[in-house]
Amino acid sequence: MATTQDQEDDEADINPIKMLFPADEDHSSDNGVPFPPHEVEEETSSNQYYISSIKSTLLIRQLPSQGLSFQLWPAATTLVSLLDLYCTDPTHGPLAPILSDGADRRRLNILELGSGTGLVGLAAAAILGANVTLTDLPHVIPNLQFNADANASLLALQGGTAHVVPLRWGEADDVDVIVQEFDLILASDVVYHDHLYDPLLETLRLFLNSGKEEENKKKNMMFVMAHLRRWKKDSAFFRKAKKLFEVRTVHVDPPCNGARIGVVVYCFNGKTEKNMKNPC
Repeated sequence: MATTQDQEDDEADINPIKMLFPADEDHSSDNGVPFPPHEVEEETSSNQYYISSIKSTLLIRQLPSQGLSFQLWPAATTLVSLLDLYCTDPTHGPLAPILSDGADRRRLNILELGSGTGLVGLAAAAILGANVTLTDLPHVIPNLQFNADANASLLALQGGTAHVVPLRWGEADDVDVIVQEFDLILASDVVYHDHLYDPLLETLRLFLNSGKEEENKKKNMMFVMAHLRRWKKDSAFFRKAKKLFEVRTVHVDPPCNGARIGVVVYCFNGKTEKNMKNPC
Protein backbone atom coordinates (compact mmCIF):
# COMPACT_ATOMS: atom_id res chain seq x y z
CA MET A 1 0.00 0.00 0.00
CA ALA A 2 1.29 3.43 -0.92
CA THR A 3 2.11 5.65 2.02
CA THR A 4 1.58 9.39 2.30
CA GLN A 5 5.31 9.81 1.81
CA ASP A 6 5.14 7.72 -1.38
CA GLN A 7 2.41 9.99 -2.70
CA GLU A 8 4.41 13.06 -1.84
CA ASP A 9 7.44 11.58 -3.60
CA ASP A 10 5.32 10.83 -6.66
CA GLU A 11 4.26 14.46 -6.83
CA ALA A 12 7.76 15.84 -6.31
CA ASP A 13 8.61 18.24 -9.11
CA ILE A 14 11.70 17.73 -11.21
CA ASN A 15 12.93 21.10 -12.35
CA PRO A 16 13.14 20.86 -16.15
CA ILE A 17 15.90 23.47 -16.18
CA LYS A 18 18.15 21.14 -14.19
CA MET A 19 17.45 18.41 -16.73
CA LEU A 20 18.86 20.58 -19.52
CA PHE A 21 21.59 22.65 -17.98
CA PRO A 22 24.54 21.84 -15.68
CA ALA A 23 24.00 22.52 -12.00
CA ASP A 24 26.51 25.35 -11.92
CA GLU A 25 24.66 27.37 -14.55
CA ASP A 26 21.95 29.85 -13.60
CA HIS A 27 19.21 29.93 -16.22
CA SER A 28 15.77 31.32 -15.62
CA SER A 29 12.80 29.37 -16.95
CA ASP A 30 10.81 30.59 -19.93
CA ASN A 31 7.86 32.68 -18.81
CA GLY A 32 7.02 34.32 -22.10
CA VAL A 33 9.30 37.31 -21.47
CA PRO A 34 12.75 37.49 -23.07
CA PHE A 35 15.76 38.17 -20.93
CA PRO A 36 16.78 41.85 -21.14
CA PRO A 37 19.84 42.02 -23.42
CA HIS A 38 21.85 44.05 -20.92
CA GLU A 39 21.38 41.43 -18.19
CA VAL A 40 22.82 38.42 -20.02
CA GLU A 41 25.87 37.73 -22.07
CA GLU A 42 24.57 36.36 -25.35
CA GLU A 43 25.65 32.79 -25.96
CA THR A 44 25.03 31.05 -29.25
CA SER A 45 25.50 27.46 -30.29
CA SER A 46 25.04 26.23 -33.84
CA ASN A 47 24.58 22.54 -34.47
CA GLN A 48 24.54 20.62 -37.71
CA TYR A 49 22.16 17.65 -38.00
CA TYR A 50 22.84 15.21 -40.79
CA ILE A 51 19.71 13.64 -42.27
CA SER A 52 20.80 10.37 -43.84
CA SER A 53 17.68 9.77 -45.93
CA ILE A 54 18.21 12.98 -47.92
CA LYS A 55 22.00 13.14 -47.46
CA SER A 56 21.81 16.72 -46.27
CA THR A 57 22.47 18.75 -43.14
CA LEU A 58 20.23 21.08 -41.14
CA LEU A 59 21.76 24.05 -39.33
CA ILE A 60 20.12 24.93 -35.99
CA ARG A 61 21.08 27.93 -33.87
CA GLN A 62 20.56 27.71 -30.12
CA LEU A 63 20.58 30.62 -27.67
CA PRO A 64 20.95 28.88 -24.28
CA SER A 65 21.11 32.12 -22.31
CA GLN A 66 17.62 33.06 -23.52
CA GLY A 67 15.75 30.18 -21.87
CA LEU A 68 14.32 26.73 -22.47
CA SER A 69 12.63 27.52 -25.77
CA PHE A 70 16.00 28.33 -27.32
CA GLN A 71 17.59 25.01 -26.32
CA LEU A 72 17.36 21.64 -28.05
CA TRP A 73 15.51 18.99 -26.04
CA PRO A 74 16.22 15.23 -26.26
CA ALA A 75 12.85 14.09 -27.62
CA ALA A 76 13.30 16.20 -30.74
CA THR A 77 16.11 14.00 -32.00
CA THR A 78 13.94 10.90 -31.53
CA LEU A 79 11.19 12.35 -33.69
CA VAL A 80 13.69 13.42 -36.35
CA SER A 81 15.15 9.89 -36.37
CA LEU A 82 11.69 8.37 -36.88
CA LEU A 83 10.95 10.77 -39.75
CA ASP A 84 14.30 9.84 -41.27
CA LEU A 85 13.48 6.13 -40.90
CA TYR A 86 10.11 6.61 -42.58
CA CYS A 87 11.71 8.37 -45.54
CA THR A 88 14.20 5.51 -45.90
CA ASP A 89 11.44 2.87 -45.86
CA PRO A 90 7.85 4.23 -45.92
CA THR A 91 6.39 0.75 -45.37
CA HIS A 92 8.02 0.18 -41.98
CA GLY A 93 8.61 2.03 -38.74
CA PRO A 94 6.26 3.50 -36.13
CA LEU A 95 5.29 6.50 -38.26
CA ALA A 96 4.37 4.46 -41.36
CA PRO A 97 0.68 3.98 -40.41
CA ILE A 98 0.39 7.68 -39.60
CA LEU A 99 2.12 9.13 -42.65
CA SER A 100 1.12 6.54 -45.26
CA ASP A 101 -2.20 8.30 -45.97
CA GLY A 102 -0.21 11.27 -47.21
CA ALA A 103 1.65 9.27 -49.85
CA ASP A 104 -0.80 10.17 -52.62
CA ARG A 105 -1.02 13.84 -51.69
CA ARG A 106 1.15 16.39 -53.44
CA ARG A 107 2.40 17.69 -50.09
CA LEU A 108 1.56 17.18 -46.45
CA ASN A 109 0.59 20.25 -44.46
CA ILE A 110 2.10 19.97 -40.98
CA LEU A 111 1.77 22.12 -37.88
CA GLU A 112 4.41 22.02 -35.15
CA LEU A 113 3.51 23.18 -31.64
CA GLY A 114 6.16 24.59 -29.32
CA SER A 115 8.76 24.51 -32.08
CA GLY A 116 11.54 26.08 -30.01
CA THR A 117 14.58 25.97 -32.29
CA GLY A 118 12.50 24.35 -35.05
CA LEU A 119 14.55 21.18 -35.52
CA VAL A 120 11.58 18.80 -35.78
CA GLY A 121 9.49 20.97 -38.08
CA LEU A 122 12.40 21.83 -40.35
CA ALA A 123 13.38 18.17 -40.53
CA ALA A 124 9.80 17.25 -41.45
CA ALA A 125 9.80 19.87 -44.22
CA ALA A 126 13.09 18.57 -45.60
CA ILE A 127 12.48 14.84 -45.20
CA LEU A 128 8.85 14.74 -46.29
CA GLY A 129 8.89 17.69 -48.69
CA ALA A 130 6.06 19.08 -46.58
CA ASN A 131 4.60 22.52 -45.98
CA VAL A 132 5.34 23.07 -42.29
CA THR A 133 4.07 25.83 -40.02
CA LEU A 134 6.40 26.37 -37.06
CA THR A 135 4.83 27.96 -33.98
CA ASP A 136 5.88 29.18 -30.56
CA LEU A 137 5.50 32.14 -28.23
CA PRO A 138 6.10 35.58 -29.77
CA HIS A 139 9.48 36.12 -28.11
CA VAL A 140 10.78 32.83 -29.57
CA ILE A 141 9.82 33.75 -33.14
CA PRO A 142 12.97 35.71 -34.16
CA ASN A 143 15.33 32.78 -33.53
CA LEU A 144 12.84 30.35 -35.02
CA GLN A 145 12.66 32.52 -38.13
CA PHE A 146 16.47 32.68 -38.23
CA ASN A 147 16.65 28.88 -38.35
CA ALA A 148 13.91 28.67 -40.96
CA ASP A 149 15.78 31.17 -43.15
CA ALA A 150 19.10 29.38 -42.62
CA ASN A 151 17.62 26.18 -44.03
CA ALA A 152 15.30 27.65 -46.67
CA SER A 153 17.49 26.66 -49.62
CA LEU A 154 17.70 23.04 -48.46
CA LEU A 155 13.94 22.86 -47.91
CA ALA A 156 13.32 24.26 -51.39
CA LEU A 157 15.57 21.60 -52.92
CA GLN A 158 13.54 18.93 -51.13
CA GLY A 159 10.20 20.45 -52.11
CA GLY A 160 9.36 21.62 -48.59
CA THR A 161 8.56 24.98 -47.04
CA ALA A 162 8.61 26.40 -43.51
CA HIS A 163 6.44 29.26 -42.25
CA VAL A 164 6.83 30.78 -38.78
CA VAL A 165 3.77 31.96 -36.84
CA PRO A 166 3.31 32.97 -33.17
CA LEU A 167 0.88 30.74 -31.29
CA ARG A 168 0.00 30.98 -27.60
CA TRP A 169 -1.51 27.78 -26.26
CA GLY A 170 -5.09 28.05 -25.08
CA GLU A 171 -5.79 31.19 -27.12
CA ALA A 172 -8.62 30.56 -29.58
CA ASP A 173 -7.87 33.82 -31.41
CA ASP A 174 -4.34 32.62 -32.19
CA VAL A 175 -5.72 29.36 -33.57
CA ASP A 176 -8.26 31.25 -35.70
CA VAL A 177 -5.45 33.27 -37.30
CA ILE A 178 -3.94 30.04 -38.63
CA VAL A 179 -6.57 29.43 -41.28
CA GLN A 180 -4.72 26.64 -43.06
CA GLU A 181 -5.91 23.08 -42.53
CA PHE A 182 -3.34 20.48 -41.54
CA ASP A 183 -2.84 16.78 -42.08
CA LEU A 184 -0.62 16.30 -39.03
CA ILE A 185 0.49 18.08 -35.85
CA LEU A 186 3.93 17.44 -34.36
CA ALA A 187 5.54 18.35 -31.03
CA SER A 188 8.45 17.24 -28.86
CA ASP A 189 9.13 17.81 -25.18
CA VAL A 190 6.17 20.14 -24.67
CA VAL A 191 4.83 18.57 -21.45
CA TYR A 192 6.96 19.93 -18.65
CA HIS A 193 5.26 22.79 -16.74
CA ASP A 194 1.94 21.71 -15.22
CA HIS A 195 0.40 25.15 -15.62
CA LEU A 196 0.69 24.66 -19.39
CA TYR A 197 -1.23 21.35 -19.49
CA ASP A 198 -4.68 22.86 -19.88
CA PRO A 199 -3.67 25.52 -22.45
CA LEU A 200 -1.90 22.89 -24.55
CA LEU A 201 -4.88 20.54 -24.39
CA GLU A 202 -7.24 23.37 -25.32
CA THR A 203 -5.16 24.19 -28.40
CA LEU A 204 -5.14 20.52 -29.40
CA ARG A 205 -8.90 20.34 -28.86
CA LEU A 206 -9.42 23.32 -31.14
CA PHE A 207 -7.40 21.66 -33.90
CA LEU A 208 -8.40 18.00 -33.46
CA ASN A 209 -11.94 18.05 -32.10
CA SER A 210 -13.48 20.51 -34.52
CA GLY A 211 -16.87 18.76 -34.49
CA LYS A 212 -17.59 19.98 -38.02
CA GLU A 213 -18.66 17.14 -40.26
CA GLU A 214 -17.60 18.96 -43.43
CA GLU A 215 -14.02 19.42 -42.29
CA ASN A 216 -12.73 15.98 -43.18
CA LYS A 217 -9.10 16.92 -42.89
CA LYS A 218 -9.50 18.03 -39.29
CA LYS A 219 -11.41 14.86 -38.47
CA ASN A 220 -8.54 12.77 -39.82
CA MET A 221 -5.77 14.88 -38.35
CA MET A 222 -3.43 13.34 -35.78
CA PHE A 223 -1.07 14.73 -33.18
CA VAL A 224 2.29 12.99 -32.78
CA MET A 225 4.23 13.92 -29.66
CA ALA A 226 7.65 12.77 -28.49
CA HIS A 227 8.03 13.00 -24.71
CA LEU A 228 10.75 12.26 -22.18
CA ARG A 229 9.30 11.92 -18.71
CA ARG A 230 11.10 14.07 -16.14
CA TRP A 231 8.60 14.30 -13.33
CA LYS A 232 5.65 12.30 -12.13
CA LYS A 233 3.12 15.11 -12.36
CA ASP A 234 3.00 14.69 -16.12
CA SER A 235 0.66 11.72 -15.57
CA ALA A 236 -2.02 14.36 -14.92
CA PHE A 237 -1.57 15.63 -18.46
CA PHE A 238 -2.19 12.19 -19.95
CA ARG A 239 -5.21 11.57 -17.73
CA LYS A 240 -6.76 14.77 -19.02
CA ALA A 241 -5.71 14.07 -22.59
CA LYS A 242 -7.42 10.68 -22.64
CA LYS A 243 -10.73 12.32 -21.78
CA LEU A 244 -10.51 14.38 -24.97
CA PHE A 245 -8.55 12.19 -27.38
CA GLU A 246 -7.68 8.65 -28.27
CA VAL A 247 -4.08 8.34 -27.06
CA ARG A 248 -1.78 5.52 -28.12
CA THR A 249 1.92 4.78 -27.68
CA VAL A 250 3.58 4.19 -31.06
CA HIS A 251 7.28 4.06 -30.12
CA VAL A 252 9.52 3.78 -27.06
CA ASP A 253 13.26 4.50 -27.08
CA PRO A 254 15.48 2.34 -24.87
CA PRO A 255 16.98 4.22 -21.90
CA CYS A 256 20.38 5.77 -22.45
CA ASN A 257 23.09 7.55 -20.45
CA GLY A 258 22.12 5.74 -17.26
CA ALA A 259 18.48 6.87 -17.38
CA ARG A 260 15.68 4.53 -16.32
CA ILE A 261 13.37 5.50 -19.18
CA GLY A 262 13.64 6.59 -22.79
CA VAL A 263 11.70 8.90 -25.06
CA VAL A 264 8.11 7.80 -25.76
CA VAL A 265 6.20 8.81 -28.89
CA TYR A 266 2.42 9.13 -28.62
CA CYS A 267 -0.30 9.56 -31.22
CA PHE A 268 -3.48 11.49 -30.39
CA ASN A 269 -6.66 11.15 -32.46
CA GLY A 270 -9.49 13.63 -32.10
CA LYS A 271 -12.71 12.06 -30.87
CA THR A 272 -15.46 12.46 -33.45
CA GLU A 273 -18.90 11.00 -34.02
CA LYS A 274 -17.53 8.51 -36.52
CA ASN A 275 -14.55 6.25 -35.88
CA MET A 276 -11.29 7.16 -37.53
CA LYS A 277 -10.67 5.16 -40.70
CA ASN A 278 -6.96 4.88 -39.94
CA PRO A 279 -6.33 5.30 -36.20
CA CYS A 280 -2.82 5.31 -34.82
